[in-house]
Parts: sequence; C-alpha cells; structure tokens
Amino acid sequence: KILSDKGLPKAVEYSGENGWKDMIDKEDLDLVYICSPWDLHTPMAVYAMEHGKHAATEVPAALTIEDCWKLVETSEKTRKHCMMLENCCYDFFEMLTLNMARNGMFGELVHAEGAYIHNLLDLNFNKKGYESMWRLKENIDYNGNLYPTHGLGPIAQCLNINRGDKMDYLVSMSTNDFQMGPEAVKRAATDPFYSEFVGKKYRGNMNTTTIRTTNGKTMMLQHDVTSPRPYSRIHLLSGTKGFASKWPDPERFAFGEEWMKEEEVAKLSEKYTPPIIKHVGEIAKKIGGHGGMDFIMDWRLIDCLRNGLPLDQDVYDAASWSCIVPLSMKSVKKRSSSVDI
Repeated sequence: KILSDKGLPKAVEYSGENGWKDMIDKEDLDLVYICSPWDLHTPMAVYAMEHGKHAATEVPAALTIEDCWKLVETSEKTRKHCMMLENCCYDFFEMLTLNMARNGMFGELVHAEGAYIHNLLDLNFNKKGYESMWRLKENIDYNGNLYPTHGLGPIAQCLNINRGDKMDYLVSMSTNDFQMGPEAVKRAATDPFYSEFVGKKYRGNMNTTTIRTTNGKTMMLQHDVTSPRPYSRIHLLSGTKGFASKWPDPERFAFGEEWMKEEEVAKLSEKYTPPIIKHVGEIAKKIGGHGGMDFIMDWRLIDCLRNGLPLDQDVYDAASWSCIVPLSMKSVKKRSSSVDI
C-alpha cells in the first residue's frame, strides 16, 4: 500500500513458513533486514550470509551461545557483514555521550549502567500484540535478562568493549514473578484462551546483571518489562572527571558534585554533538522511528555498506551483547554465581 500510494510498482510478496528462504534464493539482494520473532534471527541471518547477502537483524541477534558462534563463524567464512540493529546506539543523547567519552570529557570511564525498563504487561498478554503470542512465550521458563542490548549497546561502545577492553564475567539475579502469573490467572477467569498460560514459570519482574571487564571497569544492566513504572534505559556513565545520565529526566551532566546548569549543558551539547547528528539529525526527527534513531541507524548502515566502511556494530558486538541473554539465565539458575563471558 505504501508503494502503490506513491505510484511505485507493487513489491513481490513472499509468505509461508519458508517464504523468507524463497526470497533470499530468488532475489538479487545486497542486504537482508530481519525483523522477525527472536528465535528466527540467527537462522535467517546465517542463511542470508551463506547465500551471499549481508545481514542486519533486530535484537537480540542470538538467544544461545551456540547461535552466537554460528553468527561469528558464518560471517567470517562468507566475508559478509552481520549487524545487530541496536537502534539505541543512535539516539541523540547516547551519540553525544559517546563522542564526549571518545574526547576524554569523562576522564577514564569506570562504571556504566543501562536498562530496558518498559511496562509491556498488557502488550505481552494482548491477543493482537504479537503473532501467536510469541513474545509472551519467551517470558516462560527463561529467567534472566531477556533483552539486554538496548541498555548494553550504548555503554559498551563508550567503554570500548571489543575495541581495547572486553567483558570478562557477570553475576545476575532476578526477583520472583509477582505479576505475569497472576495476570494469566486473571485473564483466564473470563477468557479460556489464556488457560494455557496459567501455572507457567515466568521470569522475575526485575533482573539485575553486573558485569566486570578485563580492564577492571563495571557495568550494571536491568530488565523489567512488567512493573508499572516510567520507561527508562538509564544510560549512566561515571568517569574520573565527569558523569552523565539520561534517565530519569532531564538529561544531565556533572563534572564535580553539582549538576551543570541548563545553559551550560546546551553549550556542551553544541560542541560535542557528532557530525552524523548534525548531518541527518533534523531529517531523522521529521521522519521519525523511535524519535529518529531508527532513521540514523539505517542511514549509517547504508552509508557504511556503500562506502566500504567498517560497521559501527559488527558481528562480534552482535555476539557479545546477545550472549548476555543465556549467560544471565545461567547465573540466575546457579544462585547468582559468576559466569565467564
């Protein structure tokens, strides 16, 4: 409909269980852009690369350690890019703080925090929310940080993870589930559709995962998509010279024990806003997509591919950021014992 409304030819349609394979087999594609349920991210990306296409996949790129290795090994073997589409790395404040970190404004970064705190309880239980209730099912029997990369990606870049430092080990702890189980019972009382979701072992409301890097830095990640609270990805950076945080609002900086004044923040932002934001930031805001960061991410991906540049997020980032999913589950299951990354 979007194409026809603009007077463009109708797109070729592929459907069915293996429609995506048919498309990859038949079409002369440069890039396969994957926005499917989580369990299909790795097989679709691997298949695309094995058939001569670059792959860009929604988050997380993989759900198991085995699949993380599949992505890395296939990308290396085929010489094809595999990017995880972590759009939060391209949000305006995250890009600003990354540029500031690279210019030494925070001194030596010591600690960083990120999160995905977003009340999705109603959406996860909504019959029209996700096809075949796939996202609700992902919350059953998997207790850990199921969605770490929105918070992790931006702070990992600021800490030069995989580019001078690496994540060494983690410790992960989850609360009990206090809402998803009761929600299933409440809905099943008036709608038998929800009966299959009663009595299941849901992941805890809040998961907190701490990570230590090889260079002695620490990160803290949180995941809570059930509790009734304001949205937050935290995005906190703490260094030997300065501090930044995005949530709770407003976005703030400190280079001592006092917060910078609003006019001082404006001057700092003007000085350290990266070139990509100055180049496409305004059009990104107009087109939208999570406030414009989706547009910036796609623009940058295409720019890199067209000009033969290394991607901002490569397959090693996709694997190392995604592996927090299974490793956090492993730690929780082992009474929050440390787990090597």
